[in-house]
Amino acid sequence: MVTRDESAWPAISRRTALKGLVGVTLTVGVIGCGKLRPSGTSAAQGTPSSEVGTLFYTHKEAGAVFGVAWSPDGTRIASASQDVSVWDATTGSNAFTYMGHHGAGVNAVAWSPDGTRIASAGNDNTVQLWKATDGSSPFSYTGHSKPVKGVAWSPDGTMVASASVDGTVQVWKATDGSLVLKFTGHSAGVNSVAWSPDGTMVASASDDKTAQVWKAADGSPVSTYKGHTSAVYSVAWSLDGTLLASGSDDNTAQVWKAADGSKVYLYGGHSGTVHCVAWLPDKSRHRVASASDDLTVQIWDAADVTNAFTYDATKPVLTVAWSSDAKHIASGGQDKAVSVWQGA
Repeated sequence: MVTRDESAWPAISRRTALKGLVGVTLTVGVIGCGKLRPSGTSAAQGTPSSEVGTLFYTHKEAGAVFGVAWSPDGTRIASASQDVSVWDATTGSNAFTYMGHHGAGVNAVAWSPDGTRIASAGNDNTVQLWKATDGSSPFSYTGHSKPVKGVAWSPDGTMVASASVDGTVQVWKATDGSLVLKFTGHSAGVNSVAWSPDGTMVASASDDKTAQVWKAADGSPVSTYKGHTSAVYSVAWSLDGTLLASGSDDNTAQVWKAADGSKVYLYGGHSGTVHCVAWLPDKSRHRVASASDDLTVQIWDAADVTNAFTYDATKPVLTVAWSSDAKHIASGGQDKAVSVWQGA
């Protein structure tokens, strides 16, 4: 079911980010730039305006939403809940549900780079690939022994990486599911996985309090980030492939260098677990959206860690994703819905 604002996709003026202190390693809390909202914008329950935060519509789900992804062309959205829903990104209509996981619960969803297929990672220990148009021609990867928490396509669309509670990241061919490599560098369950933009490296985030970068070709280590003090739930690459953002149960999102794992920034604007981070797909602007248990999505500038905008939800937010045009955001969580709103 969809609750929709008929003024979806209006012309939006982009707000200039608030400027703050710059440092090699900077902690930013609530005082100074934590809960600021630009004047004239609306929170999740407010009246739509012409600013960042304008709510276009809400797509209802049967359960909590654990993952959301835009199609590469920005026309469709897929969400992971009890099953997977796919619908029109502009209106929220023309939805269909993929039920191949049989209601076991889906933790993550990802579109193939060409937009023709979707990968879904489930509590049934499988990753399933299926046609994005109608859910037909499903294929199941069964290499994991425990629930699969994260999934990502290689940039060329030939391989899939899947992260599991079993402590492994497995890379396999999208054509037939044959295993290419198994990464066992983590000492606990793995929650998130992401390919570098050039396809040469993979980053993974784990309950072992680390995020790791390793070579996609052979699994050899590149760097290990140890800046978090609790489980790391999400990891995302900057568009130029030099930096990563990670979100953790320690209530922080952190930015660090892929090459050596050195800390660049620590964002401390959240007061709850950071479940998901998403890097703005725009090389000219280093901005990150972070979703948290504190009932907010916060968009902040990774260049100086200022908080440009806070979007209020009614329940903990578990997932967030930018559209490919770097303008819109889809977020979802314990409110059993995906909200689609203006992000920039």
